[in-house]
Amino acid sequence: MHQPRPSAIPDFYYALFGFYEPALTLLGFIGTLHDPVSAHNTQAPWPTGSSPPEAIPKASIVTVVQLAHVCALIGVVNFFVLSAARKHLSVQPALQEQIVNALLTPLLVGDAMHLYVTVWALGEERWEIRNWTPMLWTTVVLGLTLMIPRIMWHLGIWRYVHRRDAPSIKGVKDGYTQSSAKE
Repeated sequence: MHQPRPSAIPDFYYALFGFYEPALTLLGFIGTLHDPVSAHNTQAPWPTGSSPPEAIPKASIVTVVQLAHVCALIGVVNFFVLSAARKHLSVQPALQEQIVNALLTPLLVGDAMHLYVTVWALGEERWEIRNWTPMLWTTVVLGLTLMIPRIMWHLGIWRYVHRRDAPSIKGVKDGYTQSSAKE
């Protein structure tokens, strides 16, 4: 019986970071292009007794659209890097793991900072969650649906981890033979 090849980016993580995340970011970008004022006005609750503006300055529109574009770009980069790692490094799981780690580590830091900055920016009203807008809830919940699996990936859950899973082969260290390391 054929044993599946070990992978640092198995189907679960590939589907999540290579398809789900790009889809979320692209849909967010399309939604923002369609209605940048709504995208702006629903980011956080408005003070009691005031309503969001019907029009926002051009600078705010540019900022919101650029932010959505950067998010979409990150999603697209995920798709291409993970697809290339799965295709071209499938027989080198140690190298595949290093490349995927180089992608997912800054994204994990970004996830944590995104949640922190979102909550911080709400000021003293941050814990009045009953007043959070649906968009704010969506930001937090969807952020967690990406951050938690990234933490799982870094913990080595449901994936190949070279230090743990590599077969003991004399002369092999970190996925490379000692002779190839000298070259």
